[in-house]
Parts: sequence; C-alpha cells; structure tokens
Amino acid sequence: MDDENPRPGITRKTLLKAALVVAPIPLLAGQAPALARSLSGQQLEPTPFCDDGDDPTPPQTEGPYFKPNSPQRSTLSGPGTPLTVSGYVFGLSCQPLANVLLDFWQADTNGAYDNYGYGFRGHQFTNAQGAFKLTTIVPGLYPGRTRHIHVKAQAPNRPVLTTQLYFPGEPRNNTDTIFDPRLLMNVRSVGTGREATFDFVLNVQGVPPTNPPTTPPPGGTWAAGTTYTTGQTATYGGASYRCLQGHTAQVGWEPPNVPALWQRL
Repeated sequence: MDDENPRPGITRKTLLKAALVVAPIPLLAGQAPALARSLSGQQLEPTPFCDDGDDPTPPQTEGPYFKPNSPQRSTLSGPGTPLTVSGYVFGLSCQPLANVLLDFWQADTNGAYDNYGYGFRGHQFTNAQGAFKLTTIVPGLYPGRTRHIHVKAQAPNRPVLTTQLYFPGEPRNNTDTIFDPRLLMNVRSVGTGREATFDFVLNVQGVPPTNPPTTPPPGGTWAAGTTYTTGQTATYGGASYRCLQGHTAQVGWEPPNVPALWQRL
C-alpha cells in the first residue's frame, strides 16, 4: 500500500526493495518490487501486507490431518499436476524474515492425506532474503472442501501461524465455509504444470524505518555506487557496520537507514 501523498525520507517500500535487492524478483511500473499478490491478472483481494494499518496473514484451522515431525524437504513427490509455490515471508516492518520454519501438508491428487507416513508433507526454512519455494502437485479435492494447501509458519522463537492457501477460480471456493479470499495464491499455467506465488506476513515486530530518517552526519568509508558483499564492513557517521546482504549502495540506503542490509557493530 503506497501513501497517496509520499513523504520525504526512506519509505517502507524503499526498505522492502533494499531488503530484496539480491533476490530475482519482478518489478512493477516505477521499479518498485512486485509482491506475489501484485502479479495476478485477476482482481483478487490482497493478503494483508506490511504497512501501516494492516494485519498479518490470517490464521486458519489446522484441520484433522496435521502430523508433527515432517521431514525437512522442499520437494513433495508424487503423481499429479506439477505445482511450485514460491514467495517471501515478511515481518510487520516490511523486512524479510530469514530462517522461518514453513511446514506444508496437503492431499494427494485423489484428495487423500497420508496419515501413516509423510507423503506430501515436509518442512523447509526461508533463506537469507526471506524466500521459499515448494515443489509439489496440485492437491485433489475431498468432500466438503475446496482445493487448498496447509502450512504452519514460525519465525525463530516466535508464535506459530497456522493457515491455508487457496487456488483462484475454484468452483468450491463459493461453498467452502472457511475459504478466505485473502489467502488466495496467484496461480498460472506453465506447460503441463502450474506456478503459484504467495507472500506471508508474520506478526513479528521489527524496527520500522523512521520517516524522515534520523541519519547521523555523513562521513566514513560507505559510499553510494559501491558494491558491498556479505560480511564486508564499512563506516558511516562515526559508526561501523557489517553488510548482511550483498548489494550495490545507493542514496537512501545509508547503513543506519536499512537494518535489513547493515548491522551496526
């Protein structure tokens, strides 16, 4: 959500762009990063996202088929229509969250859950840019429900979000009593398979950017236009910083303004 009257200084969108600068994400007009919900050709109600006045991704019931201790894997193999689900996990201050546990489980192509083993069950962790990717199949239908994928998401040492992801255009979306349009994925057909995107927002408070930013006086080794690598150090305003994500510096991304990119030492 962009302010209708932009204010000076670093914005949440700028911070989001800085946080994801090393990730291969698509851009919208104006060169702002495109979140998963922005890429759909349909007019879908967006999932809540990191901005003033918005709530985290809505929770939903766990359902009767959850099993703990799923294996760590990002590919859930089995017969059916291939599906990939990818996206990012953010906190409320628009910063990507690394090492978030994402535990997925779903029905097979016939609408059945594996309650004896761990078929179509697995967990993974977001990478340093808060990104995840699940390779699976399109789940089948079973009585009383529309097509969906279950997921639990937990940032380190934080509460668990339990929710479900849905497919647009499903006839049963209109009759499923717990269907929530805010949890619709963006889905497109690619060859014989399908690709879906979705961004989670967890109820994790970060340090939001100040507006306008409180920037120390310039000076030091940091310089716009310089390409910094992860672990490299620089000084700015009399303080030292360590680079958290490789990027090319630009005006507005001074170390004290982008904690997603720089850690003060």
